[in-house]
Amino acid sequence: MLKMNKVKAFFIGSILSGVAFAQEVEQEVPDTQVETEDVVLEEAAIEPVKDTVVTFKRIKLDGISAVVGDYVILESDIEKTLIDLKSQGASTEDITRCGLLGKLMEDRLYAHQAVQDSILVSDDEVNATGDRQLQTLVQQIGSMPKVLKYYKKEDEASFREELFKINKLRMLSERMQNNIISEIEITPEEVRQFFNKIPEDERPVFGAEMEIAQIVKSPKPSEKEIQKVIDRLNEIKADVDDNDASFSVKAILYSQDPGSKSKGGFYSITKETGFDKTFKDVAFSLQEGEVSEPFETQFGYHIIFIEKIRGQELDLRHILIQPEISEDALAEAKAELDSIRTKINEGKFTFAEAALNFSDEKETKFDGGLLRNPTNFDSRFELTKMDPSLYNQVRNLKDNEISYPILEEDPRGGAPKYKLLKVTNRYDEHVADFSKDYIKIQKLALTEKQLETIKEWMNDHIKDTYISVNDSKKDCDFANNWVKD
Repeated sequence: MLKMNKVKAFFIGSILSGVAFAQEVEQEVPDTQVETEDVVLEEAAIEPVKDTVVTFKRIKLDGISAVVGDYVILESDIEKTLIDLKSQGASTEDITRCGLLGKLMEDRLYAHQAVQDSILVSDDEVNATGDRQLQTLVQQIGSMPKVLKYYKKEDEASFREELFKINKLRMLSERMQNNIISEIEITPEEVRQFFNKIPEDERPVFGAEMEIAQIVKSPKPSEKEIQKVIDRLNEIKADVDDNDASFSVKAILYSQDPGSKSKGGFYSITKETGFDKTFKDVAFSLQEGEVSEPFETQFGYHIIFIEKIRGQELDLRHILIQPEISEDALAEAKAELDSIRTKINEGKFTFAEAALNFSDEKETKFDGGLLRNPTNFDSRFELTKMDPSLYNQVRNLKDNEISYPILEEDPRGGAPKYKLLKVTNRYDEHVADFSKDYIKIQKLALTEKQLETIKEWMNDHIKDTYISVNDSKKDCDFANNWVKD
């Protein structure tokens, strides 16, 4: 027998991905007492579950657009998804309500099947994600009461509960999608077949690109300056430990980390967070409430305060102070690069050999100084998508020309450095060529294969999953066959 509390749980559990939040269903129940098992959804075009007897009683509900497995999609879910897209600055001109409903149904089919396949997302993972989102919202809006007011929530507990439902569905959906395509590979022959089936007049055009190499010299601070910084950090640590001074206030006053200074040095990290390894090793060696000894990373010298430990996640605050680099040290680094540039131009060694032997940048020196595009780790940079500062540094360089030493400040808070730059290859805008653009074509072919696999998976699981679409939505031109015959 389908119980009323089960039905109500479906409605309240209806959620959206991202940051849009579902609202509880408005209901009007007659004054006369209604038995739980007699309640019916008059306005909901939902087919009864097999072997379930449901009788009907008038009730006013947020209209149901569709049901996928155990998930209900309300009319308001579609509307709130549209509002959320607009709030993020996305263009919604070509987005239809039918298209949004189809996407919401896809997400719920992934999540439903993830549960069936025992693909798990732990409550700790979901709660940790919600904690990070709330911390970000509090930092952006100002305080938890302001956040609750902004999202029209009565209390933090109910807000967290709703975040939990949203994130659980999203994480299940993402994990299912990754599971479907994780083992898909593509052979060179498949790449060739993919390319050959594209008509010549429809082959993609790749924009102008270049490959760039660099040699870096990082000036070193004096031992006196290093000790000065360590002593300052020890003073701050002692004031926090002995006098109960606020670590957060100290970070605002003294930290040189642009990413956390205004937040009192705050970060929330796991062992997978892309931070410096030494920083993470120190952080995860500390107890809650403990302040570390001063230690060094590539960015300077730090102390860390552990504010809270939540399983495998840490809430911490840190203070970064960089030893001052003297003008003499900067001048020495520049002079060394000037000498290296002269010797390369004289043919005493190649740029790649100089990078290997003289560059201070470990990430590039063993690859001839070659820079990697941070978006895809390819060696090519498309001119229209390059970082503007890098483009301005190389745009006037001719073939085989080496720049004069360029002083560069580290946007992540590291010490300044000097570098030489060279454009090692140029690629004009051109129609895709199989031999020259194999890596790009391979990625396109792999993407197509993944999409085909997803499509097949969708078709198979739509057939095997309970799905109901409201009569008012059955005329939608869905990408998938959601409306079963």
